[in-house]
Amino acid sequence: MATLVDIGVAAAFNIVSALLFLLIFALLRLQPFNDRVYFPKWYLRGLRSSPAHSGVVQKFVNLDWKSYLRFLGWMPDALRMPEAELIDHAGLDSAVYLRIYLIGLK
Repeated sequence: MATLVDIGVAAAFNIVSALLFLLIFALLRLQPFNDRVYFPKWYLRGLRSSPAHSGVVQKFVNLDWKSYLRFLGWMPDALRMPEAELIDHAGLDSAVYLRIYLIGLK
């Protein structure tokens, strides 16, 4: 039988590892070499044809620290966005996921 200390250690380990994975995702998501994976609509709409950064290091690494601060800045806008606009912007699966998430909060 698990004691309270065991449960606390497991919870702390899980929280730390979840935050670590979220941080790694936030860092890797914004790197120029991952643009085609995380932002494919940029390439389909012709907004970008290749990494826009010049220089050897900047072609592969995003050195703009301000872009990392906006990682979760989309959430309040998505929660306030009308459902029709959300479907147009992010797709039907995102709208359904957000609806299920909001129902779970009630």
